[in-house]
Amino acid sequence: MKRSFTRKLALSFCLILAFFSVSLAVFELPREKKHKREIMEERLDSYAEMIYPRFFQRDGKAAADSLPHLFPDSLRITVIDRTGKVLFDNRLDDLSQTENHAGRPEIRKAAKTGKGSDIRLSASTRKPYLYYAKRLGNHYIRVALPYNPQIRRLLKPDGTFVYYLLLLSTLGIAFTNYTARRFGRIIKRLSDYSIAVGKNLPVTMPNFPDDETGTVSRQIAEEYRRLKESEVKLSLEHQKLLMHIQSSAEGICFFTPDRKVAFYNGLFLQYLNILSDQITVDASTILDEAVFSEVIAFLDERKDRNYFETSFYKQGKFFTGRVNVFEDQNFEIVLNDNTRQEQNKLLKRELTGNIAHELRTPVTGIRGYLETILDNQLDREKEREFVRKAYEQIITLSELIRDMSLLSKISESPDAFKFKPIALQDIIDKVKSDLDEALRKKNIVVRSTVPRDLSVVGSESLLYSVFRNLTDNVINHAGENLTVEIDQYSREGNLAYFSFADNGIGVKNERHLSRLFERFYRIEEGRTRDTGGSGLGLSIVKNGIAFHGGSISVKNRQGGGLEFLFTLLTHSKFK
Repeated sequence: MKRSFTRKLALSFCLILAFFSVSLAVFELPREKKHKREIMEERLDSYAEMIYPRFFQRDGKAAADSLPHLFPDSLRITVIDRTGKVLFDNRLDDLSQTENHAGRPEIRKAAKTGKGSDIRLSASTRKPYLYYAKRLGNHYIRVALPYNPQIRRLLKPDGTFVYYLLLLSTLGIAFTNYTARRFGRIIKRLSDYSIAVGKNLPVTMPNFPDDETGTVSRQIAEEYRRLKESEVKLSLEHQKLLMHIQSSAEGICFFTPDRKVAFYNGLFLQYLNILSDQITVDASTILDEAVFSEVIAFLDERKDRNYFETSFYKQGKFFTGRVNVFEDQNFEIVLNDNTRQEQNKLLKRELTGNIAHELRTPVTGIRGYLETILDNQLDREKEREFVRKAYEQIITLSELIRDMSLLSKISESPDAFKFKPIALQDIIDKVKSDLDEALRKKNIVVRSTVPRDLSVVGSESLLYSVFRNLTDNVINHAGENLTVEIDQYSREGNLAYFSFADNGIGVKNERHLSRLFERFYRIEEGRTRDTGGSGLGLSIVKNGIAFHGGSISVKNRQGGGLEFLFTLLTHSKFK
């Protein structure tokens, strides 16, 4: 049976009150018991303080025999030396057979903190005691009271608190029921009103209480009436939207959660027929076409992702496809025929996002390390470690900014580079020298057969960046114990052909090869700096070579590793 709002509200509050009461009792009763035990231990502590000077102020049995007469008859007094040997016990006549007491719980606690207590069965008298031991000088004074019903009652928590808590809980539950019934009547009136409005029945505003709840209820009722009026207007706007979709410059098709076509415009069908091998008038065939396999895979395995975008190339046209999944699990597929200008805009937006992401990582690291130093009192060694880590992030940030500036300078300010004849082998030697430590660390040997007299007219810094980034790529990604071969294998007129090859791990999935020169592109899933580099290195290589009149491509070597093939215009071209 469906529970009413009143019952649900009352039950919820009752459960909260019950949980609160039980939690308070569970928390308070042990505390009260602990407090009473501490009071008892303070009393025993005063006994121990009185016993110590009296026992050691004079020698002989007279001092020991006088102790029991000064304290309650039930009090057991034991004097123990630092080794755990019992020197005196007013309940034992013969101490020769007494075990060493160093392992007793109360003695162990007293040895660590100066005092300790325990409730247990005596090994000698076979009776339960509340023991209390205190370390005084080189001895332990232990006093104990029989753990009899009287002591148990003294240590037992007072039940008055529980009864008082039970009374408060009962009153709280009663008040909750009253409040729930009051709110329930208001909700019932709102429910009846909404049902009547939903059925377009004539209805008047219910009589709500003249207080805050009544004000809120009247406001809700009025808003619901306005909502029903808005539904009519929304239906008209829906028709306008469909007309707008028909005239849209995008091909749009809406699908239900079970992948049935709900609506599509004519442009969608036109684009679909360009991308499909067969002419069709059924928009749902998009989910059967092989060219849309990535879209279908996304819909099958999307998990919690609600957006997907991909691109197509067919009949000499470039298309992008987008999938948007809405909250109600309906989804739309949008097809666009992109011009080159629109693709450039998209690339610029992606570049801006990539730059923001790449800058955010080191900046966040620097901020975290500096905040740790400012907000915490660190020792000097730890502080230097955090400063060093922040400095490393600053170096990373500087390198990223340097690479972005270099790419921007190549494309926007080519006149800023100084041109002069450059011997390529000198550039290669400088790269080897600068990276000597990193190369030796990974046991990488760089060999070059580029002629010493081969030169180009260009920018020394830019040509250095080309060979530096190619070598960095090997160090960061190719593996260890490698050989890098740099060869000038051909020359035709003013054009020289070069090979930069390594025998490392290469690129397992060759679909990545065509994208290696894109800015911020990394083969690894997710953006990470763990493998080194800013993601701009090979983009700088491509632009730097193009700047010097050449071109570059990359392929996997048959024996393993990557081989970059590129061309450069030689010195004579610029004479």
